[in-house]
Amino acid sequence: MEPTDSPQADLASEPNFMHIDETDFSSLSRGEQIRRLEVEGYLVLPGILDAALVAKLKEELRDAEMTHASYSVHQARGVIQPQWHSRTAAELIGYPPMVEFLRDLMGPDIVFTRGFFQRTHPGCPGISMHTDGQPHGSDLFGFEGSCPRLIRVLYYLDELTPERAPFRLIPRSHISFHAEASPYIRYKSHPEEISLIVPAGSAVLVPSLLLHGSHPNRDSQQRELLQLGYRPAWAGPIQPVDEWDEELVANAPEIAKPFLKSLNTTGFQWVQPHKPEGMKSEAPGINPSRWDDM
Repeated sequence: MEPTDSPQADLASEPNFMHIDETDFSSLSRGEQIRRLEVEGYLVLPGILDAALVAKLKEELRDAEMTHASYSVHQARGVIQPQWHSRTAAELIGYPPMVEFLRDLMGPDIVFTRGFFQRTHPGCPGISMHTDGQPHGSDLFGFEGSCPRLIRVLYYLDELTPERAPFRLIPRSHISFHAEASPYIRYKSHPEEISLIVPAGSAVLVPSLLLHGSHPNRDSQQRELLQLGYRPAWAGPIQPVDEWDEELVANAPEIAKPFLKSLNTTGFQWVQPHKPEGMKSEAPGINPSRWDDM
């Protein structure tokens, strides 16, 4: 759906500063990547999608039916679950370079939770600082957002520049115990927020409880984003959620099927013995030294 009014939205109330992260993410080791995500709350994988794959995604999503956000007709609220609209988007669920990283981060048993496609037109105001999950559920994410470990993978199909709706975030906000880190609070801006400028085809990964948003799109070109959600299998929602349509899963690409498990998969166990049988004496995934050993 294209905007129907003037592309000159009122952007006067938007933050008038930008602290751009200059990190060379391409130089990070695997351990450094995981540390960056776990501690700082974000990671960039620059150019993980090549130009041909980006073009294919854009073409298949070009005619996706869109609505617009309540705050601006220039923010096209895209397809929820775009993997059922675009075969290439469905294949991206099991994209080997990303899956390799996610398995190093989460372990081998991973559940795909949701897809989302967004198109931000010129003149769109910025997105307020928010989280993509709430521990008790909400009308935005239902109970999918209640999963205790949940990663959003944001594939940018267009280059982010200072003018074209760059991503912004508050580092380490996901690990704060303070009341001001409540995932039910939104912020206009924050003096210590940072902004990410990344090339087309890059992925930005954030945990669901990180406060993040975007700057306005002051560019003359639109910006498209494909978002995929993942979690470790043990980290199920606190209440049941609707399952995938069995026919859609049956017809999904084979590369995606291992991740299209029941959305209610969980490691929940109410009864907790103090000394269960078969306890292990090692667990590399929680080694304090894990960032140094990869």
